Amino acid sequence: MKKMTGMLLLVLLLTACAGEQAAVEKEPEQPEQAMDEQSSAEQIEKEKNNEAESNEADKQEDTKEEKDETVVASALEPEYELTDVWSFKPINDANEQVALLTFDDAPDEHALDIAKKLKELDAPAIFFVNGHFISSPEEQEVLKQIHELGFPIGNHTATHASLRDISKEQQREEIVGLNDKIEEIIGERPKFFRAPFGQNTDFSMRLAEEEGMLVMNWTYGYDWNAEYQNAGALADIMVNTELLAPGANLLMHDREWTAQAIPAIVKGIRDKGFELLDPSLIKTP
Repeated sequence: MKKMTGMLLLVLLLTACAGEQAAVEKEPEQPEQAMDEQSSAEQIEKEKNNEAESNEADKQEDTKEEKDETVVASALEPEYELTDVWSFKPINDANEQVALLTFDDAPDEHALDIAKKLKELDAPAIFFVNGHFISSPEEQEVLKQIHELGFPIGNHTATHASLRDISKEQQREEIVGLNDKIEEIIGERPKFFRAPFGQNTDFSMRLAEEEGMLVMNWTYGYDWNAEYQNAGALADIMVNTELLAPGANLLMHDREWTAQAIPAIVKGIRDKGFELLDPSLIKTP
């Protein structure tokens, strides 16, 4: 009996030792937990660094965009001004060998065709509008399309009246009334004004300036003369006239023969070494 009791005690003692040994063997798990905590801290720090780098990159990109906008703005600074004889001269060191294309009486029947041809040729121009050609929704849609093609819209009065023969109140309606109407259609007011027949008055010129418009006549044009009412003759005179000089301000109209002559006129002017003047580079009030 004593022998059995001794053996039982021995078994209990061995079991207890085995448990302690197991507990000792499990203790190394603690360093693994510490390593996990360290890895987590490193990951957080890495994410912070990545976020800081990302923010810095965003700041650099914003700075680049601001610089790009500044470059674009400076590129659109006026480079040409109108002279007393209605031509253009460089303000500083811009190319003086330029010519401006303008079209009156738009948008009657051919202005959109003219605008599309000019767009294909990458040829800038100004379209001077009469109010009686934008009275219907269809005509207003044509005006929108010309503007959306990138061409500035000028004011050529509401009814093409001779300003010298009407009152100041009527002149105001002819000019300011049309500006209001154009703004309703395309969302902006004209920056250029051309009086019918080139007949300005002191009042109309002051009014145009108050409206922020540059009063602009022309240096030459021919498409209303019977002998030039065909594409070949018109293109020849527009390109080969001695009046095609640096800064020339060319007047044309919304006419079928003018629309047909556009490709030859643009090519001919360029072949003579002229650059077609971008209206956005013209100084306005």
